[in-house]
Amino acid sequence: MNQLAAALRQLRAETGLSLAGLATKTPYSKSSWERYLNGKTLPPREAVEALCRLAGEPVGRCLALWEIAEAEGSGRGATPTATRAKGPATRPQATAPPTPSPPLPHQRGVITLAVLASVCAVAVTAVVLALLLIPDSRTSDPLSPTAATTATPIGPGCHGATCEGRSPMAMRCAAQPDTVARHQTATGAWMELRHSRECGTTWARTWGGRIGDRIEMTVPGRAGAAHGAQVGNTVDAESYVYTLMAVTGPGTVVRACFQPAAKAGAAPGRKECFDGRVH
Repeated sequence: MNQLAAALRQLRAETGLSLAGLATKTPYSKSSWERYLNGKTLPPREAVEALCRLAGEPVGRCLALWEIAEAEGSGRGATPTATRAKGPATRPQATAPPTPSPPLPHQRGVITLAVLASVCAVAVTAVVLALLLIPDSRTSDPLSPTAATTATPIGPGCHGATCEGRSPMAMRCAAQPDTVARHQTATGAWMELRHSRECGTTWARTWGGRIGDRIEMTVPGRAGAAHGAQVGNTVDAESYVYTLMAVTGPGTVVRACFQPAAKAGAAPGRKECFDGRVH
């Protein structure tokens, strides 16, 4: 559950949405997202898929974590999927239901009142929900925190040169990026070069690594366009780690390198690098 929650928090950061913003974009409430992101409750599979779509990420890794968490919660250990029993299940013999006796006159009156009460309760609930969902124009303030979180999320916070050396999540550049190149390292960790057309930038990210692993992204031939990041703790190791952004345009060649953490008493592992061209 902790690994899944960490991955979901990272995805939410990529979307740039608040909890209230997630609630407006999905069928799940703000309080539900708070429980999902903090590992208090196992989210529905559909909620995980919805968050992946909002972040522009493939659903495979998070769904694998979800299946593990779901299996642990149901007592099936770490088995990702349940094995279904083969063959038709034995069904109990159906028995005819007893014929109900007609209600007495005073019982009919009680039943009628109960039905009327139920209908009224449903009607009142519908009216209350409608009033809650209709915005109050007298108190609506476009600059209030509530209005800011429920409105359509604003675009990226930077573009071009103003994005150099800044976080892709903080600047909301990681909502729907393109994957420029992908590489699996000798240690099993993965790396990607990601590009945002809206921001005109590229950055590197890694996942599946170990504490102490380090990544670096450079634009060959451009001084000052080198940015690195390191897996610093277990939360980083269980989710994604990103570099800061470099300004790039179509045709720009970007290089990413992975330096595995040194094991106790041993020299650091072999550095691995790969290139990608922005389209």
